[in-house]
Amino acid sequence: MEVVVDTRPLWVILLTRSARLAKFVLGIGVFWALLAMHRPDGLTAEGKRALAAFGLCVIFWALNVLPLMITSLLAILLISWTGVMRYEEAFALFGNSAVFFILGAFILAACMMKSGLSTRMSLVFLQRFGHSPRTLLVAIFLLNAFMSFFMSEHAVAAMNFPIVAEIVAVLGLRPFRGTYAKGLFVALAWGSTIGGVATLLGGGRAPLALAVLEQVSDKAPYTFLSWMLHTLPVVFVMLLVGYFVITRLFPVDVDSVREAERVLTGRVHDLGRATLDQKAIGLIMLATIVVWIVAGHQLGLANVAIAAVVVLFTFNLVAWRDIEEYVNWGIILMYGGAICLGKALAASGAALWLAERTVGAWAGSPTSVVAGISLATWLLTEAMSNSAVVALMMPVGLAVAQNVGIDASLVAPVVAIPAGLAFAFPIGTPANAIAYSSGYLRLRDLFLPGMFMGLVAWVVFNLAANYYWPLIGSPLG
Repeated sequence: MEVVVDTRPLWVILLTRSARLAKFVLGIGVFWALLAMHRPDGLTAEGKRALAAFGLCVIFWALNVLPLMITSLLAILLISWTGVMRYEEAFALFGNSAVFFILGAFILAACMMKSGLSTRMSLVFLQRFGHSPRTLLVAIFLLNAFMSFFMSEHAVAAMNFPIVAEIVAVLGLRPFRGTYAKGLFVALAWGSTIGGVATLLGGGRAPLALAVLEQVSDKAPYTFLSWMLHTLPVVFVMLLVGYFVITRLFPVDVDSVREAERVLTGRVHDLGRATLDQKAIGLIMLATIVVWIVAGHQLGLANVAIAAVVVLFTFNLVAWRDIEEYVNWGIILMYGGAICLGKALAASGAALWLAERTVGAWAGSPTSVVAGISLATWLLTEAMSNSAVVALMMPVGLAVAQNVGIDASLVAPVVAIPAGLAFAFPIGTPANAIAYSSGYLRLRDLFLPGMFMGLVAWVVFNLAANYYWPLIGSPLG
């Protein structure tokens, strides 16, 4: 057995080993400090305790002290222990319809991946349109964007990563020896990210925002289609901007992709004809999307998702053991805790008090409020989990909206859309992390282009909110 000796100075080793403990102590210290402080004017006793739990969660989420879902469970524990909310009420929030909607969506996506249907779609699309270096890059970019309309963007990036890696390998591209490989992996990441904000299926942000909205304000006016109407202009513009940035900063420096085309053709040939199960799963998925669009508001998005899952199991198209490895069960725990935290902050008055002393200090109009909340959300999501950002920003945004006359329902897209537009850091979204793990990208390859993309996305989003949303019946004022 090989023995590795750590030759670093002792103080460096101790500092490295104690960093997590220091973060943990910092979070606990903030919690106790907020509990012990003199209660400010306008803040209730319950609000002070909710604010203490909120402060601890912010630090734990931002510094990644514990897994996100464990921090969310800790939030429920603290809220019930400190008396902000009865524990029966706190744990009952796991029954929110948004939790079951995203669970059903995850299971549907898992069926597509397990059956090989999603991989078949990717290979056929790339084999059909990837005949030249530029069209192959564009095909990867648009493929990931389109698939993220209907599957979690993280799952899309992870599923298509091996295909892109194989293309890079057969082309003989070496790390840091050219720009085409960088462009392919950036296209993979950015396509997934941009497409992920288009619908309620692209990630957990939108369902979580709607769940907090429903619990705090008793408003849940969005259908599957109406949410898409609010997001698609931003998505289409950012796809154009993303194509321009990728092709300019990572120019095509290969003459041919004939070897990649040959490999893709071989992979498609090896798949053979689509199986009966793949056709049935595709038909059920298509029918589910149609029902979500046509009758989701009347039937309930979660009801439709669960009904589709029942149909899949009824016709024996999937087994439970196949689902377990594909569904991110931890995100369900994350949602329950985040919804509980948002409810506690709003019900105790802590969210309103905090909003008045932060965003409310400069919020003079609906336009400035939307600009400020969306900017803060985008900057936060570059450095921490976007689901955690939604959990933090929704209660504050709803409280500010109450003060300046913004329809509370608009806070959901104002927070959820910018929370999905992280382009600059691997930590911002798993799609970036997956692309960065290829070994073909340096941090600077993502940072400057990603910050430019994020800034443009923020501007485009605010233009859409101010000038497009009123046209579809959602004025800010």
